[in-house]
Amino acid sequence: MMKLMHLSDLHLGKRVNGFSMIEDQRHVLEQILAMAGEERPDAALLCGDIYDKTVPSAEAVELFDDFLSRLAGLTTVYIISGNHDSAERLAFGGRLLAASRVYVSPVYDGTVTAVEQDGVVFHLLPFLKPAYVRRFFPETEIESYTDAIRTALSGIDFADGKRHVLLTHQLVTGSERCESEELSIGGSDNVDAEVFAGFDYVALGHLHGPQRAGADHIRYCGTMLKYSFSEADHHKSVTFVELGEGKPEISTRPLTPMRDMKVIRGAYDDLMARSYYQNTDLPDCYLHIILTDEEDVPEALARMRNVYPYIMKLTYDNTRTRLQQNPLELTAERDSGPLELFGLLYEKQNNREMGSEQTEYLNALIESIWKEDA
Repeated sequence: MMKLMHLSDLHLGKRVNGFSMIEDQRHVLEQILAMAGEERPDAALLCGDIYDKTVPSAEAVELFDDFLSRLAGLTTVYIISGNHDSAERLAFGGRLLAASRVYVSPVYDGTVTAVEQDGVVFHLLPFLKPAYVRRFFPETEIESYTDAIRTALSGIDFADGKRHVLLTHQLVTGSERCESEELSIGGSDNVDAEVFAGFDYVALGHLHGPQRAGADHIRYCGTMLKYSFSEADHHKSVTFVELGEGKPEISTRPLTPMRDMKVIRGAYDDLMARSYYQNTDLPDCYLHIILTDEEDVPEALARMRNVYPYIMKLTYDNTRTRLQQNPLELTAERDSGPLELFGLLYEKQNNREMGSEQTEYLNALIESIWKEDA
């Protein structure tokens, strides 16, 4: 029997609507370390998007350094890079870290790093795009993300009598997404679950909601914190997996945030009434407030922050905004992908959404820029 702790998408250093999440992340990482001490997993799997930016802030790097040092004192650690990470930066010092039972996926070079531990082989497959794989397999037709991942995994021998665990960071077809995740048009970045045939467990990163992906043993663990209001109803947790003779046994343990993230709606006077928020946790929550007043309330955001200091977003839902189909949004910034950001700008300037042809053209342009940078 081998016990695994499955984590992903830490997004260390992330800012949500102008609010730094560093202290919130520190709070939850302490809980994860406590769970690791109690559960004593044989391995911890960190499945990409360790950082929120390819060039992380100093405080994000310091936070991960502390977390990783303490986690490595409790268990063997396997790490892969995600689409938000710089594979080169994350892999720095990987050979030295391996001496401390910390195995980091190197920059993809046409092979998949494999590490055997007590009869289980851990395969470390960082986030890949088709362009990354084509350069190493010029004779193979690779058009889609499914083609790319199938090709990357084609050299694995499952007939060796050992159990095989895959760490990867991709979007599996049919999985449920959140608005804080980067979007593509027409599911062009989807990977079919059938490419993972042969693995005893597939530890996925990329999506923020915990869920199975085509089969019970192919799983997203989700983020440790809510990073957008589309996740307001999520219950964040740590996933534990027990590999035995039969199917893996999967369980979760809940995480408690320093501040919850909630959406509330109503008229200004109703929401500001003491009876509404008294004896609740609302003043300590990150909030998206939707005002239903027909007239805009002067300085509503500043006035409401006297009661609700952690308002991240304030919008109106009334006759005017429904007719305009363009709610007034008061927020410092949005942590979104380039396609969504441009779409928001276009909609605000033109009071209508981009058409399908415009969206496809923009998506192709973004993809070409990423390929040039790769």
